Amino acid sequence: MENESNEVLPVTIRLIAPGDEAQWRGLWAAYCEFYETEVPEATTAFLWKRLAQGDDIVFGLVAVEGERLLGFAHGVLHPHTWSDKTLCYLEDLFVSPELRGKRIGQRLIDRLIEMGRENGWRRVYWHTNQNNATARRLYDHYTAADPYVRYTVSL
Repeated sequence: MENESNEVLPVTIRLIAPGDEAQWRGLWAAYCEFYETEVPEATTAFLWKRLAQGDDIVFGLVAVEGERLLGFAHGVLHPHTWSDKTLCYLEDLFVSPELRGKRIGQRLIDRLIEMGRENGWRRVYWHTNQNNATARRLYDHYTAADPYVRYTVSL
């Protein structure tokens, strides 16, 4: 979700912290608006609780400049059947629209990959809408899209 630019902001990438809630909620609302979805408050509160605890299979990274949150990445850790190593699913990635193109999304993904190497994960993976050309330009920097087709059964 980044535009092309040569400008790089001096940001810190770190785990989400309890004091980030108000700013995170603003970014989360913008993320949900971008995807044209409404997440119930109870679900948002539950997600925040998991992220703020920092000891769950669901975790969050934030990009910070000074005291300002610029974006986030949410990961979900899980086992799989083809290896004894953990996988990390990058479920949500968002950067404030006015800050796109400054490599913030790239820095968030880079940190997630670095965490995977530090913790012995087998892979980090994600998906996006095939029409999301802006995000795909960033993602193609890491690897080509694989040939798998996703099927979803809503329950």
